[in-house]
Amino acid sequence: MDKDLSKITEQILSSYKVGGGLNNIDGSNLPSKRALATICEDLLQIVFPGFHDQEPIHSVHLRRVTSHRIYSIADRLKGEVCKSLRLGEPTCPEAAAERLLYQFLESIPDVRELLHTDVQAAFDGDPAAANSDEIIVSYPFVEAIAIQRLAHVLYKLQTPLMPRMMTEWAHSRTGIDIHPGAEIGSHFFIDHGTGVVIGETSVIGSHVKLYQGVSLIARSLSGGQALRGKKRHPTVEDDVTIYAGTTIMGGDTVIGRGSTIGASVFLTHSLPPRSLVFYEEKSLKILDKDRRENQSTDWVI
Repeated sequence: MDKDLSKITEQILSSYKVGGGLNNIDGSNLPSKRALATICEDLLQIVFPGFHDQEPIHSVHLRRVTSHRIYSIADRLKGEVCKSLRLGEPTCPEAAAERLLYQFLESIPDVRELLHTDVQAAFDGDPAAANSDEIIVSYPFVEAIAIQRLAHVLYKLQTPLMPRMMTEWAHSRTGIDIHPGAEIGSHFFIDHGTGVVIGETSVIGSHVKLYQGVSLIARSLSGGQALRGKKRHPTVEDDVTIYAGTTIMGGDTVIGRGSTIGASVFLTHSLPPRSLVFYEEKSLKILDKDRRENQSTDWVI
């Protein structure tokens, strides 16, 4: 057995020599996925105190618990920030890392204010929601948008790599893929959520509601890296509802304020405000399965 395992080890080492692009050996230590996963969990405890804890938090202990969490997150996150900054600079200036970290943590109250509007939008827009507690603990979009809004702060601070790692962590847990670069207004709600994709340069206004399977994507990726930094994804203005399975494509595409887009629509051009877009079925046939073929009657709707 030992001999066989030694042989396998040598084969894997040989693959490292030819597997360029898959190795990060003798280079800068990259941010840790495991470390960021635990930090994301702890950030959710900060923005939703009491909802991600096994034990209740009593108000008399809230200051102590919150202080402990902030210091713990800051200590661990600083190391990951330094690893990220080293991608651009061989040595991480400690002052730069601390400044970025402070700006990020300072943004948490503003992020919480936005998340409050998201939870309210979910409650107002979903008759299946019994209360806001149910929304926070069981709706996957809440976790996805919370991490995206936090990662967006780091993205705006030009932090390499980490913001994308954070939103991909949320993506893996929720099935909702929101790039940290996307700009999203208040009162945002994704109903159900599975399969939603929102690209990096998407701009979404306030009071926007999406359903499962909605994609806001780029028209073409054939340009590759030449498209970096350009507006590639759609703009969705305020008070827009987009139903399940719809794809909206292109950086020049603007969905006008107050529009409603039905299910399974494919759009590559802009819409004026207050548009209603849907596919109209030509006919829907309903057959009586129990009648013999020569006696069957069709109902056409």
